[in-house]
Amino acid sequence: MQVDICGETYTLKAELPREHIVTVAAYVDCRIRELMQRNPRLSLTKAAVLAAINIADELHRLQESYEGLVKIIETERVK
Repeated sequence: MQVDICGETYTLKAELPREHIVTVAAYVDCRIRELMQRNPRLSLTKAAVLAAINIADELHRLQESYEGLVKIIETERVK
């Protein structure tokens, strides 16, 4: 399957629904473009790395929140 991110075409192989891959690629595209709009001097490579760091940070925060919620649920089950 091919997706377009910031004018570049990428061929991806995944055992996920096409709609999911397209949605993820569009999200990455959007995040990179947002960074490049805020700082037009950024190269595509630097914007992609910054977007990756920002997305990884989001994931990490969500994982921490999820783990905290799981602990709360487990604590409530014990009561």
